[in-house]
Amino acid sequence: MAFGHEKLDVYRSSIEYVGWAYRLCEALKGQRNAKDQLLRASQSIPLNIAEGNGKATERDRRRYFEIARGSALECAAIQDVLVICGALDPEESDKAKMRLDRIVAMLTKLGGRGYAVHEQIEEYGQTGGDPDSDIDT
Repeated sequence: MAFGHEKLDVYRSSIEYVGWAYRLCEALKGQRNAKDQLLRASQSIPLNIAEGNGKATERDRRRYFEIARGSALECAAIQDVLVICGALDPEESDKAKMRLDRIVAMLTKLGGRGYAVHEQIEEYGQTGGDPDSDIDT
């Protein structure tokens, strides 16, 4: 007998990511805070997917999927920290981020929301004008 969340591709992908994160953390020397944070954030993804999938109302389900999505984005940021500190190979991080990107995309669809911010690097090189969309006072 399988639980409903075990049938979800996003759940299976997130479990695979947890395995990758665990193996990475086992191999890391030092970086205690980043390791602890990566383990917690990576495990939060499938745990929130499972809990959310069991909720009766769409609003509750969406809330848990959004939490899982946030944890996936947090994992990507932790990987950036590990790369900049020299503890994680950039190519290995890119491969893991491809899985995270897919997880985030699926959770975005399940949660019914889009990414909050899309920026192009080229925008930073522009001169003149205010490139952001807020109202400056």
